[in-house]
Amino acid sequence: MVADALVYHPAVSHYLKFVATTVGRDKLLRLLQYFARFYAWYLLRTNKPVSAIQPWETMKKQFGLVRKVMRAGKNVEHIKAAAVAADNKNGDPILRYLAVGRQLGYAGYLTFDLGTLLDATGIRKTESAKRLARESQRFWVMGLSCSVVAQAYTLWRLRQREARVDRKEGEGVVEAKRIEVERAASRIQLTSDLCDLTVPLSALAWVNFDDGIVGLAGTLSSLLGIYSQWKKTA
Repeated sequence: MVADALVYHPAVSHYLKFVATTVGRDKLLRLLQYFARFYAWYLLRTNKPVSAIQPWETMKKQFGLVRKVMRAGKNVEHIKAAAVAADNKNGDPILRYLAVGRQLGYAGYLTFDLGTLLDATGIRKTESAKRLARESQRFWVMGLSCSVVAQAYTLWRLRQREARVDRKEGEGVVEAKRIEVERAASRIQLTSDLCDLTVPLSALAWVNFDDGIVGLAGTLSSLLGIYSQWKKTA
C-alpha cells in the first residue's frame, strides 16, 4: 500500500521526533518569523501596497509572540547550565569561563524577556516593558559574544591539534576525521551566532542594520538551527 509506505517511512518518524522537541518547533517558527521580516521589508522597498505587506508583518509579529510564550521559564535551564559549567573543572579553563558567560547571558536575556510577556500579550501593559526589552537584548549580546569567542578559540585549538596529527598512522587518520567533524560543528555554530548578533545589535541601535539584513541573517541562522536539531533527532 502506498499509504502504508508513506506513513511508516523513516523520514516521517524522524520528522515526528523533530517536531516533538520544543527546539524543533521553535526553529521552524523562527524561520517563518524572520523570513516574514525580510519579505515584508522587500515588499516595502519595491513599493508594494499595504495590503500585500500586512500579512507578512502580521506573521512576523504573531510568530514572534508565540515564540516568546514558548520560551517562558527557559531562563532556569540556562541558570543551571551556567552552574554546571562553573563546576566543571575539567577541560580548557578559557572555554569554561566563556561557557559560563554564554549561559548567564542567555539566562539574563530570557529573564528580562519573561518580564515583558504580560505586556506583549496585552494582558497587562506596563511602562517598564521597553526598558526590560532593552536589557534583555544587552544580555543576548553578552551571551552571543561569549559564544562567538568560544567558537573562534575552538577553531584555533583545532588547528593546533591538526598540526600535530600524523596522517600516516591509523590513529592519526581517525583523529583527523574527528577534528573535521568538530571543525564543521564549530563553524556552523559560529556562523549562526554571527547571524543572530544582527538582531540585538539592530534592536539596540548599536549597528544600523535594516530589516532586510536582519531578516536574512535570522533566516539563515534558523536554517542552521533546524539542520543541527534535525541531526540530533536522527
